[in-house]
Amino acid sequence: MQTHATLLFFKEMNMSSEPKLGDYLCFAVYSANLAFGKAYKPILERLGLTYTQYITVVALWEHNEQTVGQLGDKLFLESNTLTPILKKLASLGYVTRQRDPLDERQVLVRLTAEGLRLRERLADQSLYDACGMSEADFAAVRGQVVRVRDNLVQSMLPYDASVSP
Repeated sequence: MQTHATLLFFKEMNMSSEPKLGDYLCFAVYSANLAFGKAYKPILERLGLTYTQYITVVALWEHNEQTVGQLGDKLFLESNTLTPILKKLASLGYVTRQRDPLDERQVLVRLTAEGLRLRERLADQSLYDACGMSEADFAAVRGQVVRVRDNLVQSMLPYDASVSP
């Protein structure tokens, strides 16, 4: 049975038969994400980090003091997902968490000196070469993926608004 979404997929892809798994952009992005995770794993294991913990630290390198909500927005994570990550990073000595004295409802997250040193320890650990692309292609692919992500997020806004109180 062909759904409306499947028919749109055929039309956009100029296809007349059922799409294969490899034809789906969502699967290409999903499987690339898994490949990145596997490639990063040996690098991050030496530091006791998961990929999600790593990108949390990277977000804090950009701006060292952020609320849990700000970090969640930047990382596309809900606070109930981010909180255990932050607790683990705190137990590793990479971040501190404390209530904002100006607004007790907010928790401020900061890198410790050890968390800041992670940047130096990871400076020569890049997957750029492993991606096998030129600098221009790398930037173009990244830009297109960000565009797709942003368009998908934007397309969900009417649905998010209808659920909100």
